[in-house]
Amino acid sequence: MRNVKTLALLATLTALLMWGGQLLGGNAGMALALVFAGVMNIGAYWFSDRIVLRMHQAREVTEYEAPELHRMVHDLAMRAGLPMPRLFIMPEGAPNAFATGRDPKHGVVAVTEGLLRVLDRRETAAVIAHELGHIKNRDTLIMAIAATFAGAMSMIANAALWGSLFGGHDDEDGSPAASLLGVMVAPFAAMLVQMSISRTREFGADEAAARYTGEPLALASALRKIEAYSEYAPMQAATPATAHLFIHNPFTLRGVATLFSTHPSTDARIERLEAMASGRRPVAA
Repeated sequence: MRNVKTLALLATLTALLMWGGQLLGGNAGMALALVFAGVMNIGAYWFSDRIVLRMHQAREVTEYEAPELHRMVHDLAMRAGLPMPRLFIMPEGAPNAFATGRDPKHGVVAVTEGLLRVLDRRETAAVIAHELGHIKNRDTLIMAIAATFAGAMSMIANAALWGSLFGGHDDEDGSPAASLLGVMVAPFAAMLVQMSISRTREFGADEAAARYTGEPLALASALRKIEAYSEYAPMQAATPATAHLFIHNPFTLRGVATLFSTHPSTDARIERLEAMASGRRPVAA
């Protein structure tokens, strides 16, 4: 089933990429986008984790550099039945984290410097357990592919926008107004794909973290702190293309904007964790 979902995701994002190519260069642009999509499908599978890590200037840390962190992750990985993932630290003051890697054997957990400084040991373990939940559930490949394609759609949209404004449109069947509309719609459609991928997967990873640590309230406490810090210390290198990867949306959203968040609300996540802690059945996602 997960392979089917991955193929469906690739097909959807490839179609969006081809549409963007057509808007940018007509039929020739669509053909070029198809070739580009083929290269991206292969590249996203093998290299999406490296691309995302590089985007956030993440640095791998060895057991010698961070022995306590390595011991914590090793213990949690054993509880989850996973190989030891590689560990990376991002030079960000805001507390946050994400996982990536095409499969559990190539799992990666990345945390910010702020997370290690702000959260206590129990909360840090809970966040890492959440990321291991993504690796265990094989969410990381799909989420990294979505990030790669969303970034490409954003670049195509920007190029098409400037082309519509200053260069016109060479396709006789199209109009600048239609192209401009498409430029806005294509990235929005890619965002909707990201949202559909991320929201339910966050609940699943939260539940996995509660099982691995045995402390649902530790993750609830960590989410409260992360949200509080994001209000006045947002991430500096965050981008909309990779927002869905993180345990908490790195962008502060209010009002109507929350409807388009890649994450369920923190209140909803905490409510489910508190239900688990009290032995009650969590409300269905």
